[in-house]
Amino acid sequence: MGHDQKSGHDHHGHGHTHIDFAEMLSMLEQEAELFTPLYTEAAGWLKELRPDPELIVDAGSGPGVISCLLADTFPEARVVAVDGSAPLLEAARTRAARRGIADRFSTLEAELGDGLGDLEYPADLLWASRSLHHVGDQRGALAGFADRLAPGGTLALMEGGLPPRHLPRDFGIGRPGLAARLDAVQEEWFARMRAELPGAVVEEVEDWPTLLTAVGLRHTGTRTFLLDLPAPVSDDARAFVATSLRHRRDGLAEGLDADDLATLERLLDPDDKASVFHRPDVFVLAALTVYVGVKP
Repeated sequence: MGHDQKSGHDHHGHGHTHIDFAEMLSMLEQEAELFTPLYTEAAGWLKELRPDPELIVDAGSGPGVISCLLADTFPEARVVAVDGSAPLLEAARTRAARRGIADRFSTLEAELGDGLGDLEYPADLLWASRSLHHVGDQRGALAGFADRLAPGGTLALMEGGLPPRHLPRDFGIGRPGLAARLDAVQEEWFARMRAELPGAVVEEVEDWPTLLTAVGLRHTGTRTFLLDLPAPVSDDARAFVATSLRHRRDGLAEGLDADDLATLERLLDPDDKASVFHRPDVFVLAALTVYVGVKP
C-alpha cells in the first residue's frame, strides 16, 4: 500500500492511476532515507506521547525505512511492518537484519483495506505514513486500525502537509511557477486515483481529526514536521530531487504543456549546466502532518 513516500500527495502514476510500488523500491528508500531527520523528529514526539509501547505496527511500511527508525526510537518494542507488496517486505526484513534488529522485527503481507486482523496481538502504537489515501474506504480502514489497537493504544496518521519545493519560483529557465503547475496537474491525477480505488464509494472530507473521532478514537494532537535542506544541498539530496522530478515528469506528462516538459528535460539533463545536477539553488523543503488518536 502506501509507503515511505514524499510530501503532499504521492506523485505516483505513469499516465494512469495504477501504482506498482515494488517497481518504486529504490525511489522509496532514497526518499525515506533523505527524510530521516523529519521522521526522527516525529518519532521523538510520539515517544513523548507514548513512551513504552510493546508492539508497534507500521501500516503501509514499504521497504521498512521508517519501521526500522521506529525500532531504533523504541528499543524495547517489537515492530511489525505491514504492506501489500512482498518485494517491499523482503527489503524491510533485509534492512532490519542489516541494522541488527531482526530478533524483534517481523512483517505481515496484507492490504490495508482488508484490515489488520492477522496481527497476533493488538498494537500499542500504530503508524500509518501516507498509506491511508491509497485505500478506497478510508473510514473503514481507519476503523480497522482502531480495532487492532490495544486499550490506550495510539494511532499516528501522517497525511497531508504541504507540497515539496526544490527550486525558486523563477529559476531562470522556462516560465516561472513550474512547481505550482505541477501541483495542479498532480491534484487532478490524485483525484482520479482516489476515484478508481476499490471501495471508494463515499468521498470523505480530509478532516482527519473528525475521522479519528468517528472511528472511536480520541484525537489528542496534531503536529507538522519540517524538512529544510537549504542550498547548496548534498549529493544525496540532489539525486533525490532529480528522481522526484523525473517521476513527476513521467507520471504527469499528459497534463503538462510543451514548454513545461521542455523545462523539465533541461532540469533533468546531466549535461546541462542549468539542470538540478549542477545548479547551486536546489533545495529540499517539505512539511508533513501527523494526527494522533488514542483508543479509550
